[in-house]
Amino acid sequence: METSTEGAAADCGGDVASATGPVTDQCPAGADGTTVATAEGDAGAATAGDAAAVARAIPPTSLSPSRASDFMQCPLLYRFRVIDRLPEKPSAAATKGTLVHAVLERLFDAPAAERTAPRAKSLIPGQWDRLRESRPEVVELFADDPEGERLAAWLGEAERLVERWFGLEDPTRLEPAERELFVEAELDSGLRLRGIIDRVDVAPTGEVRIVDYKTGKAPRPEYSEGALFQMKFYALVVWRLKRVVPRRLQLVYLGSGDVLTYDPVLADLERVERKLLALWEAIREATETGVWRPRPTKLCGWCDHQAHCPEFGGTPPPYPLAVAVADPDSAGGAGDAPRGVQSLPVRAGESGDGPQGRMGPD
Repeated sequence: METSTEGAAADCGGDVASATGPVTDQCPAGADGTTVATAEGDAGAATAGDAAAVARAIPPTSLSPSRASDFMQCPLLYRFRVIDRLPEKPSAAATKGTLVHAVLERLFDAPAAERTAPRAKSLIPGQWDRLRESRPEVVELFADDPEGERLAAWLGEAERLVERWFGLEDPTRLEPAERELFVEAELDSGLRLRGIIDRVDVAPTGEVRIVDYKTGKAPRPEYSEGALFQMKFYALVVWRLKRVVPRRLQLVYLGSGDVLTYDPVLADLERVERKLLALWEAIREATETGVWRPRPTKLCGWCDHQAHCPEFGGTPPPYPLAVAVADPDSAGGAGDAPRGVQSLPVRAGESGDGPQGRMGPD
């Protein structure tokens, strides 16, 4: 369920994001009570806030598909979301994605014969109420809509997305093994991967299909590899946990009515693992040095953090973690962690290591 425009999920350890960012293994930035310094406001208050932020900040401890995508898109964005935990405004698109995901998940609570489009659409008002209760900030989306016209149109868009799903899959013939499944695995290197899978189907023969719903439109074929990165990430975690390579990865695009499938092989997952290890090494270096470079793209126009971004004339908050300082007296090698800086968890693999992690609640 992790995309750049859809709902939230739960990964509140080292990976933190907001409802507007890639979602689904994440908590809203700042939801853990972290105080975040800003460039505006009273200088005295900012100083106190800076001290609190430094005291509470911790290095990232895990990686999810959305946070990996953040770093690849823009390292500074990753810092703002994971290290600084800057708040982000809810977006209509992200919130709609969360709502639609909740409806499709809850529909499978009904007996197979009752999983109809009218039944699914009837779930929308109740799920919207639950969403407002659990995340009151989404009410801001329609604060300037006293007559409820924009809200009604927005809910109508959600209905159309839900209805379109019935032309892509037949829920009366599906019995998911898991829905909104939290998965977490530790690689031999010590890197911990985690995320939430929208749906897992298991055939009578034991073959596994991983399904993810997208409320946006399918990418053009030349960009499909980027879309599949998230799914291969999940497949890697499942393989590490169960020693089973999923038979199929399936992306269901409700915005355009397309279904993208890919049948992975072990070599695919090994390549993804190597890519993630390289990515984590880059995150580790940035965390320890405090050097998080912006990477300007067209997506910058939708970023909530322009006020803190040097590309837009902004200034990032004071860095809340200890910065690596070279120790001239150190006799350690180039790979040693700088004095006073705790390295992120990456270690050499050991032969015989078994799968580590979990699927679903304990």
